[in-house]
Amino acid sequence: MIIVLDIRQKYTNIKEKVEKYVWDTYLLKYIESPTIDQDKLLVLVSIADLHNLEERESENLCLSAMLIQIALDTHEHISKLQEDGVERQLTVLAGDYFSGLYYKLLADSKDISMIKTLSKGVKEVNESKITFYYQSPSSIDQVMESLKLIESSLMTRFAGYFKLDIWNYFLEDLLFFKRLLNEKEHFVQQQDSVLFESLKTHLYPYSDCRLSELSSEQQQQLLIICEQYLKQTKQAIEKAMTKVPYVNEFLKNKVTTLLNQHQPYVKTFAEEG
Repeated sequence: MIIVLDIRQKYTNIKEKVEKYVWDTYLLKYIESPTIDQDKLLVLVSIADLHNLEERESENLCLSAMLIQIALDTHEHISKLQEDGVERQLTVLAGDYFSGLYYKLLADSKDISMIKTLSKGVKEVNESKITFYYQSPSSIDQVMESLKLIESSLMTRFAGYFKLDIWNYFLEDLLFFKRLLNEKEHFVQQQDSVLFESLKTHLYPYSDCRLSELSSEQQQQLLIICEQYLKQTKQAIEKAMTKVPYVNEFLKNKVTTLLNQHQPYVKTFAEEG
């Protein structure tokens, strides 16, 4: 119990520092609030907590990694903006601003090794985004693999820095599962999802209609595919939770909560439709 409370306090402290950096009063007048992925932040804190680091060093590393993750998420959001304009330009600048903060923090700490580690993660994320958004992946498996790398590369590189590569498959599946849940929810709620758009391209390459204009049968087929990946990924996570070492109870509880959010597509779609 003491360990759980300690992790919670460290997580809360770093989260508050992240919020102070990214919730800039001027930027928030013109753009949506930057997204702070609390699950990824907990992953970073949990990894750093396994090592005997001074509190300031641990906070600096987690804060730096989280800022670059927010920068990547902010730049990805640009692709969803419908028109060029002030919001789009400021969103680009906001992403660059968060990247600058990340480099400054690590430069001040003179941690060249971590800079190199996270730079490799950024490179992998951006390469996967190019494949996912612009190069039309050759198969559905490649679509899913690109999405998995977008979500997890920075986290697995961070884990690798601390010689915790044994967590990699667990983190990849966990963050991929979370992204699948979000994409599925967007599709069911709004018939709008970058993942489902990609799936539509592969299943119905000659269709130029919107997702919402697909027939009920076609929409359900897309959901079936997503559900297959959700199911197999959930099973992999459940199996990993019994084998992956050093996972604290706070993180385990978060994972359990996330897994419990999954509902079969038939029930979900019937309720919404």
